Amino acid sequence: MREYLLVLFVTAAVTYLLTGPVRKFAILAGAMPPVRARDVHREPTPRLGGIAMFGGLCAGLLVASQLTKLSGLFIQSADIRALLAGAGIMWLLGVLDDKWGVDALVKLGGQMIAAGVMVWQGVTVISIPVPGVGPVAVTPTMGMIISVTLVVVMVNAVNFIDGLDGLAAGMVCIAAMAFFLYSYRLWYGYGINDAAPAVLFSAVLIGMCLGFLPHNLHPARIFMGDSGSMMLGLMLAVAAISITGRVDPDLITAQTLSQTATVHELVPIYIPLLLPLTVIALPLADLLLAVVRRTWSGRSPFAADKQHLHHRLLQVGHSHSRAVLIMYFWAALIAFGTVAFSVPGRGRALVLGMAGLCLLGIVVLLMPRFRPRAPRAVQAFVPPRYRKAPEPQVTEVPAEAALSAEDEELLGRLGTGATAVGGVRHGGQG
Repeated sequence: MREYLLVLFVTAAVTYLLTGPVRKFAILAGAMPPVRARDVHREPTPRLGGIAMFGGLCAGLLVASQLTKLSGLFIQSADIRALLAGAGIMWLLGVLDDKWGVDALVKLGGQMIAAGVMVWQGVTVISIPVPGVGPVAVTPTMGMIISVTLVVVMVNAVNFIDGLDGLAAGMVCIAAMAFFLYSYRLWYGYGINDAAPAVLFSAVLIGMCLGFLPHNLHPARIFMGDSGSMMLGLMLAVAAISITGRVDPDLITAQTLSQTATVHELVPIYIPLLLPLTVIALPLADLLLAVVRRTWSGRSPFAADKQHLHHRLLQVGHSHSRAVLIMYFWAALIAFGTVAFSVPGRGRALVLGMAGLCLLGIVVLLMPRFRPRAPRAVQAFVPPRYRKAPEPQVTEVPAEAALSAEDEELLGRLGTGATAVGGVRHGGQG
């Protein structure tokens, strides 16, 4: 665990330190597109944040290659080389799109090429684990189709939610944390070494997001752009593919001595790729709704609009920060709930807990105008909108100091106002 945490911290530190210089470079390079009608920010903001994130990725993997326990992964598995190749292609495609703009179909083709390169290097679904039956092999063609489809869906799902400050980085970080916990449990708890690459990829992904988030929270000073969002989606997909088809349910059955317990332990991947899909359930739902909505109205599925889930939260009255936190809450509830369900002996308590959290989330979702006030002791540490507004103070003027003698004399010469108005009316009628 210590080596994974070291990789995580190094990745986060490098990403954080690189983001500032990258922001200046993006401004000098002119990667600051004008504000569009569907954007929620009001001022042009530099993109290309993916450059800093790619630097953090390289630094994290470089440190991992020098550590005692993790260095063996670079020799035993080709997944790391495949990840760097695919991420490099996706990152370059995103940089070109952030600076000059790339046609949607060309972008889709580049995503498929990046996925194909990784499949060619061995990152592909080989088999589907079925408890009691064992790994069910799939044909190379079917494995390639599943892998490429998963990469493209993940990439576009993350790209679609990159519409609010800190939303995409935060939700991917939550998904990576859930996937890290599950993969680490398989690797450390059951001794399944094939899960080690997924643990490493998840740790690096968490570090990239944590290092970039301080610069990207509202109000954002830099956006990750497609160079960052597409790379994050690809890394989620690679982490999912690297563990799918490599976990033999019989290895867990040998330790649990129960096929029923094995089924329960492997619920998140009992149906292939279920866990990686649930950890980004909200982005996937947003993606599917967008495709259906645009196709139904006769437009291209890639045509941008302002009807995503986060846009709708703003439309019903939630603030920018609250909309992001609501999305964080539901993403964490689904992702960690799925992982927690694989822990034995927690079924009933887990269901009751999730039901209570869902009720809380619905209440917050339906109260967009509610503004909680923080206690007086902590008001200095919370945003101004959560502080209690001071009561207006009314200053009374003493009666004896109301008018001076000169003011009373002047008021007597001018009249009360009603006399002047009456005089004007009289003169007009004459």
